[in-house]
Amino acid sequence: MAGLTIKVVRKDIKNLHLGVYPPAGWVRVAAPLVISDEVVRLAVIDKLAWIRLQRSKFEQQARQSEREMAAGESHYVFGRRCRLRVHEVEGAPRVAARGVASLDLFVRAGASPAQRAAVLDRWYREQLKAVAAPMFRAWQDRLGVQPSAWGVKRMKTKWGSCTPASRRVWLNSELAKKPVECIEYIVVHDLLHLVEPTHGERFVALMNRHLPRWAATQKRLNAAPLGHEEWTF
Repeated sequence: MAGLTIKVVRKDIKNLHLGVYPPAGWVRVAAPLVISDEVVRLAVIDKLAWIRLQRSKFEQQARQSEREMAAGESHYVFGRRCRLRVHEVEGAPRVAARGVASLDLFVRAGASPAQRAAVLDRWYREQLKAVAAPMFRAWQDRLGVQPSAWGVKRMKTKWGSCTPASRRVWLNSELAKKPVECIEYIVVHDLLHLVEPTHGERFVALMNRHLPRWAATQKRLNAAPLGHEEWTF
């Protein structure tokens, strides 16, 4: 349609949801089971101008170069740019922050870039969990909600997700590279889906009440440099 590749997912939901995702502006439509293909097609046509605008933003957005996991390379930790220092050691691989501008990566001699990346990824997950845990405790009390569980995993198209049916919340491990206020925004956003599953007026009103600057934080998060990966659904 209009040169676009669109993925349509049928779900047991009430409303149709349309999203445009990095890095190239893939279009995904979550459609209720009862809506016909023609209704979906017309909904996409109605949003073509908006879709093109979002795709244009992704095209202009900064991209990180492919990570080689070499000494001197830049990596981000909670929004801070850090230089990587690589040390070959005999002991267990690990990562240690040196001040606010350096990361020490300790790996065995001959470790491949992929092996080095795996060590750093594990460290990122640990850091994100440590920062997010008190946020979840505070906001669960404030919002009066209780997820069944929350965790961290790599996600290709979302910064976070919440499944109201299972009451489980996931954070994208890439959030460990973003400013702390962006992490809090995602925590609040997904916990509020336990109160209001949609992104309708009630959800927006709740976000405005509990996190008045959420829109500015969302904009900051979405404007951050994208990874080099070719993301897919």
